[in-house]
Amino acid sequence: MPHEPVAPRRVPGSWAERLAPFVLIAPTALVILALRLYPLLLGVNFSFTGDGERNGTAVGLDNYRELIGDPLFRTALSNVGLLVALLPIAVAIPGLLATFIYLRVPGHRLYRSVYFFPAVLSPVIIGAIFNLLLAFDGPLNAVLGGLGISPVDWLGDPDIAIFAVVGVHVWATFGMALVVFLAGFATLDPALLDAARVDGASLPRVIWHVIIPSLARTIQFVFVTTMIGMLTSMFGLLFVMTSGGPEGSTYLPEYYIWTQQGQMNRPALASAASTVLFVIMLVVGLLQVTLLQRAGKDD
Repeated sequence: MPHEPVAPRRVPGSWAERLAPFVLIAPTALVILALRLYPLLLGVNFSFTGDGERNGTAVGLDNYRELIGDPLFRTALSNVGLLVALLPIAVAIPGLLATFIYLRVPGHRLYRSVYFFPAVLSPVIIGAIFNLLLAFDGPLNAVLGGLGISPVDWLGDPDIAIFAVVGVHVWATFGMALVVFLAGFATLDPALLDAARVDGASLPRVIWHVIIPSLARTIQFVFVTTMIGMLTSMFGLLFVMTSGGPEGSTYLPEYYIWTQQGQMNRPALASAASTVLFVIMLVVGLLQVTLLQRAGKDD
């Protein structure tokens, strides 16, 4: 009896299968290369050229030396250090709110209904609203006066203004981070929480020993994206609320870059400042991921 022909077996790991992932990511990679990496390289190259009379000529590190000697840029860098120091607070706020929503603590329905509202508002509108609220004769100081506390010049005191602007930015943007945390909670094993409750663990212990280790990857992502947002998405608030003042105390690199490019007509110097900002974001982001990974392994 003749045997039926046997279809050839597909060999796993053939060249077509190995090539398929690269074909799938090629369009995205080309877009990133064309719209991100190539302009970045052009900007870095442009930062080594001159402005004004020396436009287009190579000037070596002159632009970077000028940045180091500029008090406004040094203030912007010191404010970057402040943002990095405040970053854990900016991440903890949406993280705690997401935890309250997930654990259904009292008030979780209110958190769920209003948390995303600030994220849909324009930074210009938010800045205008808080200019009224934080004015020296505004509602907030009126409440403080009713409590017997002296009024605070929230936006006019060089030692306080940057904290006011950062606080408004955190309030305006924490909704996106909270969405990411809620998505992370969807991957959390409920059995771990049930075991913790059976053992009589308090809420702080549940958060520290169960939730944080389980959401390590999510926390890493929120840390990095929140840092990028704080360094590159505060221009609207700064422009409306303080315009870099008082006395340049609220300058950040992105506002400094806009000033040099848009007002001073110094595109090469602005490119140098942009390069410095990119390096800062890269280094701080890598350090954060490394530290969080080590913390997760230690746990």
